[in-house]
Amino acid sequence: MRKGLEKLYRYRWFIVLILAAQYLIVYFQRVAPAVVAQELIDDFRITGTSLGLLASAYFYSYAIAQIPVGILSDSWGPKKTLIVCGLVASFGAVFFGLAPRFEFAFAARAFVGLGVSAVFIATMRIFAEWYRSVELARISGIFMAVGGLGWFTATTPLALLCGTFGWRMSFIVTGVVSIVFTIMTWLIVEDSPARKGLPCFVEHVGNSMPVKRNISGALSIILRDKHFWCIAIWFIMRGGALFGFFGLWAGPYLMDVYQLSKNSTGNILSMIAFAMIFVSPVIGHLSDKTLMSRKKVLVGTSVLNCLCWLAMLLFYRTLPIPALYVLFFLMGVTISSVGTIAIIATKELFPADISGTSMGTMNIFPFIGGIIFQPLMGYVLDSAGKTQGVYPPSAYKTIIWLLFVTSLIALASIMRSKETMKRQ
Repeated sequence: MRKGLEKLYRYRWFIVLILAAQYLIVYFQRVAPAVVAQELIDDFRITGTSLGLLASAYFYSYAIAQIPVGILSDSWGPKKTLIVCGLVASFGAVFFGLAPRFEFAFAARAFVGLGVSAVFIATMRIFAEWYRSVELARISGIFMAVGGLGWFTATTPLALLCGTFGWRMSFIVTGVVSIVFTIMTWLIVEDSPARKGLPCFVEHVGNSMPVKRNISGALSIILRDKHFWCIAIWFIMRGGALFGFFGLWAGPYLMDVYQLSKNSTGNILSMIAFAMIFVSPVIGHLSDKTLMSRKKVLVGTSVLNCLCWLAMLLFYRTLPIPALYVLFFLMGVTISSVGTIAIIATKELFPADISGTSMGTMNIFPFIGGIIFQPLMGYVLDSAGKTQGVYPPSAYKTIIWLLFVTSLIALASIMRSKETMKRQ
């Protein structure tokens, strides 16, 4: 038994590394348009609103796929779901790099979003079989940290890569790398220790109520839960800020308002990534061990996020460059690093039988925020018009006002949620 557990402990780290590498690609694909925004506008001859639509094509398909992905992870199995979706994402990335026109690029981004839609939920489903509940936040924090590396590669490294090889080749290479990790998933990853002939030591903690295993019954249980909606509203507001602003328009904001170079802009945007890399595991430990709470972490980071947006609003064009680095780092902590805690809290609201479905359903909502806010922010900027080729600071101030209000809504909503972590 002891040797079996030792083998299990070693083997599950291989699973973490392979799945985390796929999550790195997910985040790269998610935020890469922020750095290549001007190249996309020039190549496809589009407006800011059209750029917002192009970037959000990823989120349309991603959001639509979340419930099916959760259901497939519960029924068909997370490994099979990952493999099929991984192939779709890989070919979508290559197609995006080869796209001759806007319409083709839009379709390719939609395929990428559809393909990567499985990575987070299916991985959380696998982790729930390989890790105890008191380990989940910490291992998920490590997983999110690797996602932060993906965000980082889509900032300064992508800017340098595009300067050398062009944006198209960068996306083609990403598609090829994605195929490699999909093959590794097929060869190495297993849904549970039992499928590898290893002992299972995971306790399925949660509601013990009987649950209908059909799709409509599971969704009915999930959507009727008022605490589910408290987290869902929080996620919409977070997604609007993360994907709408930091994933697309923060780059143009820094270049238009502060006249920064592309490399300097990439350096500041990379603070979001560094926050995910270095703080996500800390937040996981804080939730699992120090505070032994999901809600305290979510509420505390939400308060800090409101203060960050207030500072951005008051000094939207006069912040010193070091202050921009600090603020963007804190935004990464309070918007992105904490996201896995909210997903784990969702899982803990429901029985283990529908954990994949509940997480998949919840994971729709941040991307609804991206779908709404990316083109909305582009419309706000286009309405103001460009002066000497750049959007005016006043237009960006309107966007920051909007995001400050959404941070207050997120705080009010998460304060009404309930504590889900059971002390053990």
